[in-house]
Order: sequence, then C-alpha cells, then structure tokens
Amino acid sequence: MRVIIGEDEVLLREGLRQLLAQDGFEVAAAVGDAETLQEQVELLQPDLVITDIRMPPTHTDEGLIAALRIRESHPGIPVVVLSQYVQRRYATELLDQNSGGFGYLLKQRIADVTTFTADLRRVAAGGTALDPEVVSVLVTRASRASGAVGSLTPRQLEVLSLMAEGRSNARIANDLFLSEKAVVQHTSHIYTALGLSVDGDDHRRVLAVLRFLASVAEEYR
Repeated sequence: MRVIIGEDEVLLREGLRQLLAQDGFEVAAAVGDAETLQEQVELLQPDLVITDIRMPPTHTDEGLIAALRIRESHPGIPVVVLSQYVQRRYATELLDQNSGGFGYLLKQRIADVTTFTADLRRVAAGGTALDPEVVSVLVTRASRASGAVGSLTPRQLEVLSLMAEGRSNARIANDLFLSEKAVVQHTSHIYTALGLSVDGDDHRRVLAVLRFLASVAEEYR
C-alpha cells in the first residue's frame, strides 16, 4: 500500500515514515507543507494520504483544506487527518463527504501502533475511522440536542459510539463482551430510534450514523 504523509514536524514525520514502513506500508513521499502534499498526490496517486490538519504557513487548517481538495479531485483516494486536539468543525467538514475512505484521529493514537495501523487499513479499504474522543463529543452533543439519541439506553449509546468509530459488529461484541446477535439487536433499535434505514452496506450505515450525529451536534452549537 503506497502512502503519502503530510506533517510539518520533522520528528513526527520521520517517526510515521518508519512506523508505517515497519508495518508493511510503502511510504511514497513524506512532506512538510500542504501545497507540496497536493503536488505529490497529483504526481504519485497513492493508495492513502495521511496529513496533519495544521500545516504551514499559518498552522491553522491548511492540512484539512488540502485533504478536502484531494477528496474532491480524487474521490477514490482515502484520506486520514491527524490533529492534536478534538475540533468538531473539522469532523463535520469531513462528514460532508459523500463516501467512506476517511479518518480523523488524534495524534496520541499513534502510540497504539496496532490499532492505528488497523485504522489506516480500514480507511484505505473504503471504511471510516473516527477518534473515540471525537465520537464522544458528537454523541454528547447529539444526546443534548436530540430526543432520539436521548432515548437510547447506556448500552445502546456504547454501541452507537463504537459504530460511529467504524467498528464492525464483531469488534463491538468483543469490546463490550456481547454476542454478535445482541449487537445486531442493539443496532436495529438504534437505526429505528434515529429514523435511519438499515442498509446492507456497513460503510454506508456508519456514514449515516456519523452524518446524523454531526448534523444534530451542529444544531447545538
């Protein structure tokens, strides 16, 4: 899998390069600014892009803007954005995309190498990976703003949060010490409560949940 990294901090950029290479990824390029990132994506057409949100020259949202432009011009290229802090607006902008193949992770997750690289592979395969802290913010705000989410039981909220992170039914069952049948029952109730259709495609179901959470969280600013 060919990857391009966009990260202005040299130590983190080189650390990511080595970490990914050791886990079987091919790092096609590792750059320090958003403009060069976009140029390298155009040139190399990677299988996955990983970029910091804050990039030179202003260190605000250049990386996010680059990610959105890459997704617009190359919708088939999956993108994972990294951030130091939870920024709900960034998550909402990513969720405005019409397909999977995106992730929003906090940099602290990199330390858990196994989970981090698994998230990267899930995004590269067309899935989603949203940081648990980002999901927590969305679920909390949605619970306050929406009677639908507020009607869910604590266990169903746990299932909803893991669904929003992009976890499979099997992973949810394992994490919550439930049977897969119980997880299916919980997810069915969640879809009904949120007024979402039960689609056979896991990615589309996750996207539907994420968009619902993002929309009600946006209303509760």
